[in-house]
Amino acid sequence: MTGLVTVLGSGAMTNTINGILDSDVMLVIGSNTTETHPIIGLRMLTAAKKGSKLIVADPRRIKLCDSATLSMQQRPGTDGALINSLCHVILRDGLEDKEYIAKRAENFDAFKESIEKCTPEWAEKITNVPASLIEEVAHTFAKGERAGIYYTMGITQHTSGTDNVCSLANLAVITGNLGKEGAGLNPLRGQNNVQGASDMGCNPSFFPGYQKCDDKDAQEKFAKIWDCSITEKPGLMATEMGDAITEGKLAGLWIMGENPVLSDPNSSHAQKAFEQLDCLVVQDIFLTETAELADVVLPAASFAEKDGTFANTERKVQRVRKAVPPPGDARDDLSIINMVSNRMLGNQNGGFNATIDPVFHTVPPFASDIFEEITTCWIAMAGMSYDRFETESLAWPCPEKDHPGTPVLHKGVFPRGKAWLSAITWNGPDENPDEEYPLILTTGRVLYQYHTGTMTRRSEVLESSAPSAYVEMNPADAEGLHLTDNEMVRATSRRGKIELAVRITDRVDKGMVFIPFHYKEASANLLTNDALDPKCKIPEAKVCAIKIEKLV
Repeated sequence: MTGLVTVLGSGAMTNTINGILDSDVMLVIGSNTTETHPIIGLRMLTAAKKGSKLIVADPRRIKLCDSATLSMQQRPGTDGALINSLCHVILRDGLEDKEYIAKRAENFDAFKESIEKCTPEWAEKITNVPASLIEEVAHTFAKGERAGIYYTMGITQHTSGTDNVCSLANLAVITGNLGKEGAGLNPLRGQNNVQGASDMGCNPSFFPGYQKCDDKDAQEKFAKIWDCSITEKPGLMATEMGDAITEGKLAGLWIMGENPVLSDPNSSHAQKAFEQLDCLVVQDIFLTETAELADVVLPAASFAEKDGTFANTERKVQRVRKAVPPPGDARDDLSIINMVSNRMLGNQNGGFNATIDPVFHTVPPFASDIFEEITTCWIAMAGMSYDRFETESLAWPCPEKDHPGTPVLHKGVFPRGKAWLSAITWNGPDENPDEEYPLILTTGRVLYQYHTGTMTRRSEVLESSAPSAYVEMNPADAEGLHLTDNEMVRATSRRGKIELAVRITDRVDKGMVFIPFHYKEASANLLTNDALDPKCKIPEAKVCAIKIEKLV
């Protein structure tokens, strides 16, 4: 099954951020958008005020629910069952776009059979979402002329993450919402250049432009461009490297702009693995918790201290221009890579020679040189150039120099011809509550902190707004443990334990708790599950079983 290559392969929005304002219906699932993507969240709130029907599906009652037409609080790890039941109702009640399916989709019969038993009543038992609400949501979404789907890691960070995304693609296809303004399937990327990193092949199965590394034609193409031999063997995913280290298969690691000691699920396992490495190199703008374990720390430049391009969540490539020079010995990432590469080549050739630009303190080849090479590697960026970026930003695909870019994907045709409707069977999370660990934990972000706090926790204003970790707990669960609001408790999973304050709130249902993962002094990822999705190897960071205990 090839799937929707450009949608699922790249994880890119099919539509634009401003297109949210043109939508009739918005389904936001697994995304606390106003806190994690506040600018996009503002677009959603504006659209809702203009009359767009906002549907929110999240295990917590998030702020976005206050503006929602309909909201569902599914149990963590049951998203796939919920989505399949929405598709079931749409087909059962004849609300699908029959003409669109006939012209633009295939494998419909197998898909239809796969969701035949996914009734709202079946889903209610799994998700705790009332069957009548599931039916109302399905009708509201299917009847929208322009219905968009928006999701983040609440959908993907599961052992069923790939299946969850395929299920959402099914929902978009059967309602005819791909290739249409104000609609589409829209994953919201987590950082300013996550999309660009993905586009450029920061995945061990792909060359730049999502060209598979086991494809003979792609191997020949890049062997010619780079003038070197190309292996057909995929590399390791980041989530597989910890086990590879402990098994003695990986001796050295170079980490750039990432802090896995705090961000990886079951993070104590990650730290133990890093401590076993023969050589750990960390390249970052601050001395992170991961950098403290490093043999070598390479001081990097921030976004404001370097030139280049970013590709944002809507596939729009934009120029980044250096505003100030890097402090001290810090260098932009590309120059660091160039200097290390030159040193390695110099050692082979009996010497070392790297010319540093005296004005910009960078080392060739420069970002503009690299971008010019990119345009020869991937047809979707072949029409882009630094000259064009002086006056415009462009969304790929942009295959020719006079092409205006492509704000909305899949108008008229899909890359593979027709969209493949996937037959998905929901299997549930890897770990469920039991007598010893009776609560379901899910994790996420808060508005005033970002990721592991490498930057935000150094801001006095942001830190004072959200200074410490906490666990949200339903009043019924708190009463059973004789807890009072803001009391210190111990949270324990099969992997670790932390101590933090409890917040008693009805934002979470009975049997569920929520912990933000930003805080090293009570790191939620000491608890979370590192079980992997078998297809894309993403970890199940969004659901695991824990217990909460009153501190004596």
